[in-house]
Amino acid sequence: MKDLIVVATITAREGNEALVRAALEQVVPPSRAEAGCKRYDLHVDLGNHASFVMLEAWRDAEALAAHEATPHFQALVEAIGGKADIQILKLNQVL
Repeated sequence: MKDLIVVATITAREGNEALVRAALEQVVPPSRAEAGCKRYDLHVDLGNHASFVMLEAWRDAEALAAHEATPHFQALVEAIGGKADIQILKLNQVL
């Protein structure tokens, strides 16, 4: 079975760039430590420092669901709610 890939694009709203970045940085270490996590990498757009991309790979949908229920992920949602625009793609590899 192929990994479940998540590409999350998070764009901080004006004036919230530092807060959003700090919240994203905090969620990385505990997320990487989760049993079903294969990749959890935070990137910043070189042309727009308010735009972040989280590239994730999970063992399966159940591992992702468990991640989304963790206290550290819920704290992220709370911290950036209303302070960023978020687009999430959940992908399965075709080839």
